[in-house]
Amino acid sequence: MSLHVTKRNGQRMEFDAEKINKVLLWACDGISGVSASDIAMNAEIQFFPGIKTKQIHDVLIQSAVDLISEKSPNYQYVAGNLLNYLLRKEVFEVKTEMPHLWTVITNNIQRGVYDHIILEKYSTEEISALNLYMKHKRDYDFTYAGLQQLMDKYLVQHRKTKTIYETPQYAFMLIAMTVFMDHDQETRFKHIKELYDLISLQKISLSTPVMVGIRTPNRQYSSCVLVDTDDSLDSICNTNTAITKYVSKRAGIGVNMGRIRGVGSEIRGGEVVHTGMVPFLKQVQASVHSCSQGGIRKAGATIYFPWWHQEIEDVLVLKNNKGTDDNRVRHIDYGIQFSRLFYKRFVDNADISLFSPSDVPGLYDAFGYNEKFDELYLKYESNKKIKRKTINSRDLMNSYAQERIGTGRMYLMNIDNVNSNSHTINQLVMSNLCAEILLPVKPLTSIYDIDSNPLTEHLSEGEIALCVLAGHNLGNIKSWDELYKCSEYIVRLLDWVVENQDYPVNASRKMLKRRSLGVGVTNLAYWLAKNDLKYSDDSSLEKVDELFEHFQYSLLKASNKLAQELGKCEWFNETTYAQGIMPIDRYNKNVDKLVKRELSCDWETLRKEIKEYGLRNSTLSAQFPAESSSVVQNSTNGIEPVRDLIVTKRSKSGVVKQVVPEINRLKNKYELAYNMKSNNGYTNIVAIIQKWIDQSISANHYYEYSADGISLGEVIKDILYAYQMGIKTLYYANTDDKKSDNIENMGNGCDSGACAL
Repeated sequence: MSLHVTKRNGQRMEFDAEKINKVLLWACDGISGVSASDIAMNAEIQFFPGIKTKQIHDVLIQSAVDLISEKSPNYQYVAGNLLNYLLRKEVFEVKTEMPHLWTVITNNIQRGVYDHIILEKYSTEEISALNLYMKHKRDYDFTYAGLQQLMDKYLVQHRKTKTIYETPQYAFMLIAMTVFMDHDQETRFKHIKELYDLISLQKISLSTPVMVGIRTPNRQYSSCVLVDTDDSLDSICNTNTAITKYVSKRAGIGVNMGRIRGVGSEIRGGEVVHTGMVPFLKQVQASVHSCSQGGIRKAGATIYFPWWHQEIEDVLVLKNNKGTDDNRVRHIDYGIQFSRLFYKRFVDNADISLFSPSDVPGLYDAFGYNEKFDELYLKYESNKKIKRKTINSRDLMNSYAQERIGTGRMYLMNIDNVNSNSHTINQLVMSNLCAEILLPVKPLTSIYDIDSNPLTEHLSEGEIALCVLAGHNLGNIKSWDELYKCSEYIVRLLDWVVENQDYPVNASRKMLKRRSLGVGVTNLAYWLAKNDLKYSDDSSLEKVDELFEHFQYSLLKASNKLAQELGKCEWFNETTYAQGIMPIDRYNKNVDKLVKRELSCDWETLRKEIKEYGLRNSTLSAQFPAESSSVVQNSTNGIEPVRDLIVTKRSKSGVVKQVVPEINRLKNKYELAYNMKSNNGYTNIVAIIQKWIDQSISANHYYEYSADGISLGEVIKDILYAYQMGIKTLYYANTDDKKSDNIENMGNGCDSGACAL
């Protein structure tokens, strides 16, 4: 080939095929089932006169990516090596020898992208010792998709120019250094090395705000923000102010608007009438989308409503493609709250009454407590003077199921399951963006709820709930000892986050009293495949039960240990743990029909230790979506079955291919989501996980289109079974449309990285 290329400095030189061959041979070294010559042949047809050397490298990477297949999955590592080579060259102008940790820290502090406090806490000698401990070769453990996702989303960079200022191992080390910078020198080196290894070896996974924020001057690390709204204009305005402040800080939003009166209701004794929910929902939608979250993702929100609200029928259709922009609010999601009374009416094919909350005092405060709510609801229903709308329960459920399957994003909250199996003595009235966080909230009613001055915190009566997230990568944890170590360091890390993050809204500072954590897992599908288990196989249930018993037990042990060191959380007495109630006491006993197994952990001793010393954190576990971090770590998403062995996803940088772990050995062991005969097997696993987890689970359903479409009866049957098995919330309804070119959006919806990993 006779052509000239253009170097980075603008110099033209003759194309040298040998240089390309050397790079490709290096990238393929030690990797089985790949060919450097095949990559070169695939790439050379795309070269042209004057091509820049950077473009040549991009073509080589894409050539390797194009060769990724079920038969040749290891090209994902070749492409990853080539991308890592390019990253190091662009960030540090080096290929192998990496700059000293001190140099990276000082340069990035000067740029304003690292927190200056790091140099105040560590001496040159300490940084040199940690520099020697770093393992830069671990950068080559990433697949192409994983490293590209890190570059797009997690590494510190200038979001406008796309200039990246670090490579992965510096990020991991700086996170560990920042978390333990206030520990004494005798213990902090041990903790820093342990946490660095857990992150670097991909045994734990961090949420986007934590991964992006720790080590930088931006100290807002909460993924999930829950805002309750009262039936007043002041409260609605305060809600929108709080939303705007938090979406600008990379958080996902849950909003409860179920207290607001219905359309046509009197205001100020009839001086005016209420305009209905749609104008206020449009206001929330505008607030949510007013900020870009630093170019990392688009913000999102889920709005929660009770089934008995006067405007529930109108709310159900707000996301669909019918109607006009005037009567639709499509760019936020909705969670509908159901309870026992509704399900009973549905089974009996009976009518229900819809009320404006302003006409039925106390009904919302009783929602979630079946005996209390049912009594009050029947009382109001029998009072013919109270305005109501009467509809058939099955009509409402059919409408809900239609919108759930039609939009995929009409979520569900079983509010009585939520409150009967709870970590708190407080009423739980809502969830978050992704329907896995369940925390106490109080409506924002005054300006002091917004004022971020700690001096006025005592004047704030409202409460915004926050949760910080991290997870265990089940595929990379080899023993119970490793699981317990991961739990200890995740709890320590997240508790540091609670103590050291900023609180831009006064009402959110109550997080310091609750110290709420949401720890979950990722890579369950790989874990099942490795153990020759399937979602639809009952033999998996005992193993999953044992796994999540150890998971929850280890988190409680870690928080109890931290309470002995640093003190229990201030509002520990508002937890059911303070009453001696453990997960083994409060779960839905229908789960016992699925599995009966002797407990593996010493719960009675732990019960005594918690009653004596308390917990550092009022809640510890929640199962989030993990679409984004699963790409980074080449793991399967959260607890979800895989959709295919190789999934094509669209990222900010283009289309990437993600291959399931150990595809060559385990390809016949994975159970694909749309190959499951029904959702029952998956639901059973979710029910067992819910038995142990404090908060909730972003649980999904999967449906295949048939010639007749998707049966609403099947959708409703899945909803009823989930309720029966104690499941608290349902997230997506996923459908397989059989399009061969179907490309998933990486970080779509809730997993915009907000309340997700």
